[in-house]
Amino acid sequence: MSTYIRYGHHSWSALIVVLCMALLCCVCECRVYRGKAAGFVQTKGTNFVLNGSPFLFNGFNAYWMMNVATVPKERIKVTEVLQDAANVGLSVCRTWAFADGGDKALQISPGAYNEHVFQGLDFVVSEARKHGIRLILSFVNNFNDFGGRLQYIDWVKKAGVPISSDDDFYTNPIVKEYYKNHVQRIITRVNTITGIAYRDDTTIMAWELMNEPRCQADYSGRTVNGWIQEMASFVKSLDRHHLLEVGMEGFYGDTMPERKQINPGYQVGTDFITNNLVSEIDFATIHAYPDQWLSGQNEDSQMEFMQRWMWSHYEDSRVILKKPLVIAEFGKSSNNQEYNINKRDSYIDAVYRNIYMMANTGGTVGGGLVWQLMADGMGSFSDGYQIILSKSPSTSSIISEQSHSMRTLSHLLRIRSQNVRLGKDHRQNQNLKSLVSNLVEVIK
Repeated sequence: MSTYIRYGHHSWSALIVVLCMALLCCVCECRVYRGKAAGFVQTKGTNFVLNGSPFLFNGFNAYWMMNVATVPKERIKVTEVLQDAANVGLSVCRTWAFADGGDKALQISPGAYNEHVFQGLDFVVSEARKHGIRLILSFVNNFNDFGGRLQYIDWVKKAGVPISSDDDFYTNPIVKEYYKNHVQRIITRVNTITGIAYRDDTTIMAWELMNEPRCQADYSGRTVNGWIQEMASFVKSLDRHHLLEVGMEGFYGDTMPERKQINPGYQVGTDFITNNLVSEIDFATIHAYPDQWLSGQNEDSQMEFMQRWMWSHYEDSRVILKKPLVIAEFGKSSNNQEYNINKRDSYIDAVYRNIYMMANTGGTVGGGLVWQLMADGMGSFSDGYQIILSKSPSTSSIISEQSHSMRTLSHLLRIRSQNVRLGKDHRQNQNLKSLVSNLVEVIK
């Protein structure tokens, strides 16, 4: 059915005004503030974006920051590392937002927190903000360091709850409630230095559910997957602005049996595919430690594994998950008998080359986080992978070059995106101008 509408003179004038306003909106679109999410790192398809533009980065791990910042006279180490990192172009840092029980505990017991330690985390966030470095904050450890899953299990046991194994962490309702309470306490925390609630702070890039989740009771990945679904939904119910990731190493499970051959000869109870397909999970992560996972193999075999590991996860993230991927931990340990700094530099450089090629050819990989940066005089935190930039000029140079490459690529992608957009807008503007001109002629 068609409808014939008769327009009067005033109607035509009003229509022209509306069209002119539409034209003005198209011309000015690039200057429009895009709402509350502006300033938060977000995802668009398989890419990270910041204020609508591509966001690529080079970053690092420094798990120790809150622990060190708990002692005021030691806080200078946090500042030094953040300054050194910024000087070589690093823009994202992953660190712990947990210390469960034991020495310098953040969470002394379920729901009971040490405010002094919490203020150490406040300092880390405020210093990162000063240095233009965004943070990925992890909620709990899979391992016993700084408490971890085992501390939660011990707390529940002491409360008289029957527990069959440490893997009950993923299924026991009381344990899960303890974990949720901690998550809520972190996300809703108001920083005593900046006055900004963590969930409103753009300094924080993402939350991490757990550092390297594993489950010996179920190698298929299904038990961990159920926990991820529940906890990811809970995090997003508290905070819709920040990104969320699992904290996975990248081990494949039962979803794609053929992919298990990519694993370093064993499984850990996670499934890279299904665990990252959870809708509330915004991006995937992998870790890359062939010197640990394939300790009995030679350098060439370890390097070949790293190449397969990275490219397999790149393809799966791009094609199946359709989410960005971050190489969230990688490095080479000086504890290896055959270690030398040239081997460390070669490995880091090889990982960086892969990251750059993946980002350049097909997006998906947004950046990498080397493990790990420290300041001088932190021997008690050393694990063999530590890098002190001021004492490692060759490694520092490689890191700086990668930062420059990723920053340049991000800029080029931004220009390309703007050019595509401007070309589209130009065509739209020309069409609108032509339409307005024709309408004016009709009125005349």
